[in-house]
Amino acid sequence: MIRAAARRYADAVFELARAEGSYDAWGADLDHLAALLEVPLAARALTSPVISPAQKMSVIEAEVPNLRPPTRNLLRLLLHRDRLGFLPDIAAAFHERLNRERGIVTAQVTTAEPLDAATQASLAAKLSAYVGKQVQMQTSVDPSIIGGVVAQIGDQLIDGSVRGRLELLRRRLAAGAV
Repeated sequence: MIRAAARRYADAVFELARAEGSYDAWGADLDHLAALLEVPLAARALTSPVISPAQKMSVIEAEVPNLRPPTRNLLRLLLHRDRLGFLPDIAAAFHERLNRERGIVTAQVTTAEPLDAATQASLAAKLSAYVGKQVQMQTSVDPSIIGGVVAQIGDQLIDGSVRGRLELLRRRLAAGAV
């Protein structure tokens, strides 16, 4: 769950990116910074109250060189407000908003076995045709579905799994309506 404050920062960054025409540059910078904070040791150091904001900024600039000046300004603001730990949420909220702007939806796709690249592309094309938007997939593997695919797109659940079909058959049998 993305924090509300992180969404507000992401919205502000999104508006800056729109004004500059630099969606991709902002996205890349935010991804690099979020990746840095995904490293447990770095996250502890960069969110520690013992380490000064100037030291934190030096570490970030050493680990993530070539940040654009607007990104450095965002970092200074987050450091000043002690909200550097929000960066992963800010990046996620920024990408959500960017995808919405570009008409892209995210599908959480679960299969019993990992999908190869060709199958992923085929499935993404079928889901895109089904929902009428470009689909970006996030895949996971769950052997308990036995086979087939379960896709969650927003509030819509598409259950084409063997487990789902067996459950439907079980309910029909129990109701006496085969």
